[in-house]
Amino acid sequence: MSGLRFEHGVPLPLGATVRGDGVRFSVFSRHATRLHLMLFDGARDSEPSAEITLDPETHRVGDIWTAVVHGVGPGQLYAYRAEGPHDPGAGHYFDPGLALVDPYARAVTDGSAWAHPGLHPGALPPGRMSAKERAALWSAVPKSVVVDSRFDWEGDRPLRTPLCDTVIYELHVRGFTRHPSAGVEHPGTYAGLVERIPYLRSLGVTAVELLPVQEFDERENTRVHPRTGQRLQNYWGYSPLAFFAPEVRYSERGGPGGQVDAFKSMVKALHRAGIEVILDVVFNHTAEGNERGPTLSLRGLDNRVYYMLSDGGGSFRNLTGCGNTVNCNHPVVRGLIRDCLHHWVTEMHVDGFRFDLASILGRDPDGKLLDNPPLIELITEDPLLRDTKLIAEAWDAAGAYQVGSFPGTRWSEWNGRYRDDVRRFWRGDEGMLGPFATRICGSSDLYQVSGRSPSHSINFVTSHDGFTLADLVSYTHKHNEDNGEGNADGASEEFSDNHGVEGPTDDPRIAELRRRQVRNLMATLILSQGVPMVLAGDEMGRSQGGNNNAYCHDDETSWVDWTDADRRAGLVRFCRELIALRRRRPSMRRGAFLRGEVEAPEAPDVRWIGPGGGAPDWHEAGARTIGCWLAGIDDHGPLLWIAHAGDQPVSFRLPDPPPGAGWTRLVDTSRPSPDDVQPGGTALPEAACYPVEPHSTVVLEAPLPPRA
Repeated sequence: MSGLRFEHGVPLPLGATVRGDGVRFSVFSRHATRLHLMLFDGARDSEPSAEITLDPETHRVGDIWTAVVHGVGPGQLYAYRAEGPHDPGAGHYFDPGLALVDPYARAVTDGSAWAHPGLHPGALPPGRMSAKERAALWSAVPKSVVVDSRFDWEGDRPLRTPLCDTVIYELHVRGFTRHPSAGVEHPGTYAGLVERIPYLRSLGVTAVELLPVQEFDERENTRVHPRTGQRLQNYWGYSPLAFFAPEVRYSERGGPGGQVDAFKSMVKALHRAGIEVILDVVFNHTAEGNERGPTLSLRGLDNRVYYMLSDGGGSFRNLTGCGNTVNCNHPVVRGLIRDCLHHWVTEMHVDGFRFDLASILGRDPDGKLLDNPPLIELITEDPLLRDTKLIAEAWDAAGAYQVGSFPGTRWSEWNGRYRDDVRRFWRGDEGMLGPFATRICGSSDLYQVSGRSPSHSINFVTSHDGFTLADLVSYTHKHNEDNGEGNADGASEEFSDNHGVEGPTDDPRIAELRRRQVRNLMATLILSQGVPMVLAGDEMGRSQGGNNNAYCHDDETSWVDWTDADRRAGLVRFCRELIALRRRRPSMRRGAFLRGEVEAPEAPDVRWIGPGGGAPDWHEAGARTIGCWLAGIDDHGPLLWIAHAGDQPVSFRLPDPPPGAGWTRLVDTSRPSPDDVQPGGTALPEAACYPVEPHSTVVLEAPLPPRA
């Protein structure tokens, strides 16, 4: 590469920044003694076309190494080599033979051979690689890409949908359109998702929550499918390499950095359709694993800063179950995470984040939970993130479970207690009447005492992790044999029920009960106070064959089969109409907790009713039936939601409707489609009781007469 010249750079911002006729490169390393910036012409090149040595006398400001290189621009590929101590026992993994990804890279090339043995400590002694070994290694590893941030957003702005009005749809970008039945031009890509926006709009969801799209190593899984012998993958993506970079394998656009514009185009299209974009982000660990893992980026630049270490630095703390733990509350790492969130919000226009294993964000370098974690406070109070949705998976693999107590009052939480209590109620477990009532009203026991609202509860019955909704009512036990781990992986307790037969059945009685239970669970989810999150494919009865941990299957086990939407059009319609019902009835999505007869005796928001018309017997372990009366808002009359998990019919005594009104039926999951949900309602004859069938949900409304 000729015509290059370089000079001292301004250290901030970190990363590669296009500047006039060149690019400013800046990278952090406290313990390096010298860095080398390598420039590559092609993603598979085994040697750089140019290399610039950054010496500490002229190219280091504090702990930042920086230089401006003239004669390069957007699309330029680059990597770093770092000299410094190689002492794994003290936590140092410097090796000048390794090509390292910039932690602030906005894009990377496809590293199709990340598992190259030379990336693993001890495989090849530092500084002793042969030219042939080094060439093979450098051709295999991903390179960072200089990205031009210019993009025509055409006036795109954040949608700022209030949390109480939000309905989240959790999906995998690749799996959503990879199946041939998706019928899209670019299956498994950001563009493929755009092609399916009309479906999302028809369903009525207001936000998509994308499983990880930060560049990750999908080939790190070394297991094989026990039946086919094919290599399994890291399909879900919870193994990031580059926090700032969108996953290149989800892009339909070629050329270095094309994935950035592809991602932006997807966001712009979703926003035009009124749908927000929430990213599932992984800051708790990386693809570099433990002391036997590959050195790809952070480990080779400054391992002691970026990771939690123990034994004097000789081993990695594994609080994530994934080999390493990012040292989130180190000031440098806090800055990295803050800058990354800023990037996704300001440059990529995303609307929110769901933080994987978020309790890690609150731990100190020794792994102890902090009372006032600096990183969580930084994110909570950050002025650029004030309109950004923040959702915590409020637990980790080291025993922390902070549902209801995650620090920072701005944060919503994945409510694992909602999932478990709702599942157990509909399974028919004893003593679940009170917990069920608490969950469907927003989990006040978890959030009200701290001044939060029902919208801080992200309600879900299923997610990517666990059974699908169809499998939840079809399997009592997990069936993960195809994961190659002897069925030892995945949760052992799902609070599921096969209702008589494990897996598929031709028994019409069991099939009908499963159909009803799916609708009961879906109706509970969508009609509860709080923010509902629907797992992609649940609305069309998608099954994973009883696999409750399909993280390693980039195949039909995990993909959405769009023929399911045709086969189960009645279920799709049921879900669509329920979401529309929620949108039309403000009493189902209140911004504040409901007040009962104790808090507001003259005008309660909610009343609880037992089958006989009086108060429920909360202490009766065998009680399976409850009625939730919700006061009307504005021009809408009151609603009566009856949930009956028993196996015998119940004659439920109805409260009196308002003067001049009568009860109409909106939902009854015991009835066949399309009578299971009726948008306009069906007027009921005057009667004291409503016959509630076993295992069913009923929603009645007393419409107010028109105003004179």
